[in-house]
Amino acid sequence: MSKTARNVLILVAVAAVVAFLPGGGDAAGLVLALLSIGIMTAFVLLGIRFYRENRVAVFSLGDQHRAIAYASLGAVVVAFAGRSKLTQTAIGSVVLVLLFAGAVAGAYAVWRHHRSYGY
Repeated sequence: MSKTARNVLILVAVAAVVAFLPGGGDAAGLVLALLSIGIMTAFVLLGIRFYRENRVAVFSLGDQHRAIAYASLGAVVVAFAGRSKLTQTAIGSVVLVLLFAGAVAGAYAVWRHHRSYGY
């Protein structure tokens, strides 16, 4: 049996469990929540490692650009945290896009400042 056929059979078996066993949807929701927590934990740990490895570069940005970098990161966190509620209305969708656009603009400004010193 090929790997592809085996993977398809595993996928079909999991789908059958979710569809036909009582409480299968709740179990799938639990697994999804656990996977989401694991992925977020991995992102946080990678962020911590990145910060520790580049602490001197972060502090060499200066107060203004460091504040812009932190605000951009905060905007991304707020946008991701509220995206399910924000996308329910047109105004919320605009706010979500503006949060992401502001975060990208801030990150770009910090990157340009960082590159201007030849790092």
